[in-house]
Amino acid sequence: MFTDMELKYPFNALYMLPALAAAVLYFLSLRKKETIMTAFCLGYAIRLKVLRTALLGMGMGLVAFSLTWPQSFSGYAEMNKTGMELYVLVDTSKSMLVSDMEPDRLNIAKKIAGNLLDHLEGDRIGWIPFASAAYIQMPLTDDYQLARMFLDVMDTDMISGGGTNLASAIRLANSSFERSSSADRVILILSDGEEHDGIGLDAIKSIVDTQTKVFAVGIGTEKGGLVPVFNDAGDAVIDYMRDESGNPIVSRLHSDALKELAEGGRGRYYQATVQGAESSALLEALSALRKDTLETKAVKRYDPLYQYFLGLGILLFAIAWFYPERGHAE
Repeated sequence: MFTDMELKYPFNALYMLPALAAAVLYFLSLRKKETIMTAFCLGYAIRLKVLRTALLGMGMGLVAFSLTWPQSFSGYAEMNKTGMELYVLVDTSKSMLVSDMEPDRLNIAKKIAGNLLDHLEGDRIGWIPFASAAYIQMPLTDDYQLARMFLDVMDTDMISGGGTNLASAIRLANSSFERSSSADRVILILSDGEEHDGIGLDAIKSIVDTQTKVFAVGIGTEKGGLVPVFNDAGDAVIDYMRDESGNPIVSRLHSDALKELAEGGRGRYYQATVQGAESSALLEALSALRKDTLETKAVKRYDPLYQYFLGLGILLFAIAWFYPERGHAE
């Protein structure tokens, strides 16, 4: 049982050091006391004290060792991961810097995506930022910590050029699904809907796979706001984007375009809110979609052994507690 023992939390072995130090110090103090008593020709026996100290020290050590969670390898077990594939298309065009929703549209989009990460279990997720072009920033993965790192660095400087080429992002997502299971596949669009090329719906209609669903979350307001231009450091607004006539450009939410995309993709449209109600509704809709086994892994199985060391440590404590501390003087 103990021949192939492993420690799950080996660093907890540090807790054994105080027990060992206390036992050593107490033993040294007993030896010092015996030397002094002998010098004064006074009988003093420390054997029982030493034995009691040893029992207490070993008991403390075993209890501390049980905190390392010793375990024994008992074989392998198959673990199935079920879920679906999900590509999130995040609009990173300059219009996403508009602050008609505080702090700005892009941060609202990242907040929605982050909330989605918090509730995924076994699903594979990938990021596709898009503006004048689109690319896969992170392919499908179930490593949500890695996904959050990629999400945190997403900004409007990732793709140069103006415009919003949503169609290329949709086609890229549709062609990048692994299609290794019968689970549903989801394309989630986070955007203000300002699609200047106007061919996003054509890209949706070209998806003939009925397992692929398109959801959209509109971010912004119908009133809209000005598109800021930041300094080189990116920490101060120095102007606002202007048209050819020199007038400031007002960017507004185009909810009708996003609704059309979601309806064409057999999905749903949601309007982003400050309270985040759209995230709850989106998660509820995604939870109703079909999932399947995406991966089967061989996982090591272990039998816990900590209880033996803990029990023995408590037993030694009990013996030391009732053990006589004094004997007959020598």
